[in-house]
This record gives sequence, C-alpha cells and structure tokens, in this order.
Amino acid sequence: MIRLAVELPGGRSYPVLVGPGAIGELASVVPPGARRVAVVTQASVPVEVDPGVEHRVFRIGDGETAKSLSTVEELCSAFAGWGLTRADVVVGVGGGVVTDVAGFAAASYHRGLPVVHVATTLLAQIDAAIGGKTGVNLPEGKNLVGAFWQPAAVLCDTTVLETLPEREMACGLGEMAKYHFLGGDDLGGGDLGGGGTAADDGPGLTLEQRVARCVQIKAEVVAADEREAGRRAVLNYGHTLGHALETTGRYDLRHGEAVAIGLVYAAELARSLGRIDDERVAEHRRVVDGYGLSGSLPAGADPDELMAAMGRDKKAIDGLTFVLDGPDGVEVVSGIDAGVVRSTIGAVR
Repeated sequence: MIRLAVELPGGRSYPVLVGPGAIGELASVVPPGARRVAVVTQASVPVEVDPGVEHRVFRIGDGETAKSLSTVEELCSAFAGWGLTRADVVVGVGGGVVTDVAGFAAASYHRGLPVVHVATTLLAQIDAAIGGKTGVNLPEGKNLVGAFWQPAAVLCDTTVLETLPEREMACGLGEMAKYHFLGGDDLGGGDLGGGGTAADDGPGLTLEQRVARCVQIKAEVVAADEREAGRRAVLNYGHTLGHALETTGRYDLRHGEAVAIGLVYAAELARSLGRIDDERVAEHRRVVDGYGLSGSLPAGADPDELMAAMGRDKKAIDGLTFVLDGPDGVEVVSGIDAGVVRSTIGAVR
C-alpha cells in the first residue's frame, strides 16, 4: 500500500491510499464519531463497501447526464428523507461522475458534510477524486456549477482496475498523459517508458506507482493553490478543447479521450503562438500515441460549435484562455486571438 497525503493551507491534510485492497481501509478513514454513512454510487459500479457503521446506499444514474443539478437535488432530498445530519458522512464509490456529484452533494447538504471517496476508475484515482473540486454540468458546458470541498480521505484500490472496460482505462490514460507534461516525465508508457503500453507495469513504474505519482503531482499543485486562484489551473491542460468536444457532444468521446485530443491541440496552439518548437509538439503526439489514444478531432466536429464552447470555458476571464506549454513550462495564457485559435483547429483534423 502506498500512502500519500494531500497537504492544504492552514495545516490541513488528508490521506490517499493507493494499492490492492485499499477499499478494506474504509472503516479506518471514516471520520471518528460518524454515526451513519450515505454511500453514493451507481448500479454499474460492481464494488461493495463496509464503512463500519450503519449505512445506506443511494444510487445515481450513469454517464455525464447524471452530473446535473436535478441529480444533486434528488440525492439531497433522499438524504433528508433518511434524516442525515452533520454527524454523518457521505462516501462516494465510483468514477469521476460519482465523486463529482457525491462531493457536491456533501458540500451542499446542511452546508457541508464530510465526504470520503472510494475511486473505482483510473480517471478518478489519478485526478477526479483528488483535490476537492466538485461539480455538475449545465447544457452550456461542463462543471459550470460546483464547489471546492476537500474529502476526508481517498481510497484508490488498484485491484478494481483489473475489471475496467478498455475504454474506461483509456479515459484515465488521457489524464495520465496530461501529467507527463506537469512533471511526470517518469510515468513512462508506450515508447516513452521503454516497454509496453501505458497500462502495462513494464520495466518502469508499476501501475500502483503510476497512480501514486499522478496523485503526488496533483497534490503538490493543490497544496500551492487550493481554490484555483492561479497555478492550479494548469491541471486543466488539454481540457479547454477537451471539454468543448464533450459539451458539443455527438462524438462518443470519453473524458480522457477528449483530453488527449486537447493536449495535442494545445501543443499546436502553443507552436502557433511561438511558445514551443516542432520537437515539443512532436513529443506531445508521441506521448498521446504511446498511451494508445488519438490526437485527432472526430469526424464531423464543427469549428463554430467548438469555438463557442471554448469561449464559455471557466478559465475564460479575459478573452479566449488556454493552458499552454512554453519556455517556462505549462501555464495559463489569456487573451488569445480568436483567429489563431480557430485556424489551429485544422492542425488536429
């Protein structure tokens, strides 16, 4: 078992446990004195948990459509019906949809209940469950309504990843590819790690070590900027176009698949702005390819729709805003010319 800590301002911190059997540690990380636990999960999540106290299971729908205000309302109404109080705890068991919805419901119900995440997908383990960002979607865009609400603990049981469908693993690998450019050069995978695909243990890091490395990178960024006042926005690398692809829909893309395309696009945009050279763009493409992901737009993607969606991105405070690579590393760049943004879309067709 790999044990990490997410350090937060004010001396706060919480543990993240990574490895086979981490789910068995749930009772030990439920906040002391908890009377009852509301377990939020989905019917499609084949994982049962024992928090060690009285508990009841509350199921939400599957897919991104479940990330809605109506789901949170239904969940909070169900909590109230059971008589949940501030002496109780919410436990989210599932992937990114569950951790986002359960976390937002916990942050909202009675103005805040403790939440523990049991992350059951690679995406949730390396990204969604870590750092306290919760939220739901609106028709206008992804994650436009939410709250910062740090969990009391996160459990990343790598055993459950063995049963993940191939596309669910690919979804997580898209986020893992992102971490390569945020200091995770040692993550390996594909032709970059010296053996096998990114999902293989290979001669580099084991899968558990890769998960832990991603958690460590994110924890360091969150510790420096808990509420995304600055540096934390770099964790959205590849997400501006990625979220636009998801929002405009119709392409059957999972989050990580969309982020992978967004990473290549961000590299192409950075080159168009003179921030990086051809070799660095090629490295982005090698990393994405090494994780078995596509760096090209899906057929039928409409540049007008994508431009409109990118303009509504949460980072867009001063015109079109992207997280871009550059001479000083990955950083947020605002006020980018719309013509350059649009013309660069052709580079990922």
